[in-house]
Amino acid sequence: MASSAGLALCGQALVVRGGSRFLATSTAISDDDSLFTYDCSAAEKKAQENKGEDGQPVDQGTDTILASTFSKSGSYFALTDDSKRLILFRTKPWQCLSVRPVVRRCTALTFTASEERVLVADKSGDVYSFSVLGPHACGRLELGHLSMLLDVALSPDDRFVLTADRDEKIRVSWAAAPHCIESFCLGHTEFVSRILVVPGHPELLLSSSGDCTLRLWDYPSGRQLQCCDLASLQEPAEPWGHKAVPASSCVSLQRFAVSRIAFWAQESCVALLCDCLPVVFVFQFIVCQRQLAFRQQLRFPKRVWDIAFEEAQGLWVLQDCREAPLVLWRPTGGQWQPVPDSAVSQRLCGHLRGSWAMLEGSGTVEDGFRGLYKATFDNMSSYLKRKEERLQQQQERKRWQSPPPGGRGQNKKTRAGRAALGC
Repeated sequence: MASSAGLALCGQALVVRGGSRFLATSTAISDDDSLFTYDCSAAEKKAQENKGEDGQPVDQGTDTILASTFSKSGSYFALTDDSKRLILFRTKPWQCLSVRPVVRRCTALTFTASEERVLVADKSGDVYSFSVLGPHACGRLELGHLSMLLDVALSPDDRFVLTADRDEKIRVSWAAAPHCIESFCLGHTEFVSRILVVPGHPELLLSSSGDCTLRLWDYPSGRQLQCCDLASLQEPAEPWGHKAVPASSCVSLQRFAVSRIAFWAQESCVALLCDCLPVVFVFQFIVCQRQLAFRQQLRFPKRVWDIAFEEAQGLWVLQDCREAPLVLWRPTGGQWQPVPDSAVSQRLCGHLRGSWAMLEGSGTVEDGFRGLYKATFDNMSSYLKRKEERLQQQQERKRWQSPPPGGRGQNKKTRAGRAALGC
């Protein structure tokens, strides 16, 4: 949501998206260096039914991809765009299976573990499910919030649907009967930007928020296990847009949200990407204690668009740098280091430089989290200030209207004395 550029990985299948297009390739070292590209602007569009008072179509989209994801096995890939469409692909080989309309613009989507359905969360707070096996079937409303949804996830056994909204809540609902709520995970003080069920630990949930915290939950019970304050970790970095953005905006170092949570099962590492800062926070998940320990802050000279772990390689970082748009990081000697001479990264960077037009506009996209912070109004201070001004004005008026001490009384005595003397 924070940028129109994004990265998705499943196994060795890699997708980079930007604007209305995406590019799919493989991280495997092989002679087959095939690419699959797709442009949503060329996809079929449903006839516009909603029209304004003048009879002209309204709410036209720009075909920009808003969210995308792989299924668990990597056999399917799905995306949503701001033209209110859900587009489903088969990946082996790549083929577009269907283009279906959605009711509202979507913010997040995920496949069920069985890969039979894809769940789509939208800005109105609803979650719809769409069949994968019946790629042209209409969507079905599953559940709804009274607030905008920002992320959706499923438990590994497809038992629970987890939804995160703008009003600080994480709801855990039964997938078979979404009106039945198992628990709420409450504690965040701003919108919940991302949630992730910890791989290999089906009862644990990671969540991030505009309150600059990362929290670990036992989500079936709604119990918080840990809260990490990201703003207090090491020395803060300069916001990527600090020269063009006022200091009072959300890029303030005291106010940022996590736009991506990635987990590397091989090393039990958690990586966090923030929406305004060119840094990635790396945590170690201590399994026996069910706790997170901060390890390192990776710094970048350019804006970072997205991150994703590849189990066999390490952390892929998609950044706003034409010379090296995709960089691989690995832990070496206890510290994460870039691997600039990787043959795979050089090949992938070559593909992205050839398709740089789809990425170069992503740096100017308005940050999606900026308008989600709660507006605060200190009406009491302004009221007390106006009251003090009124009291001062009243005292000034009384001072001017009242005679000096003894002035009016002395005049009365003088006039009375003169009358007694017959003057």
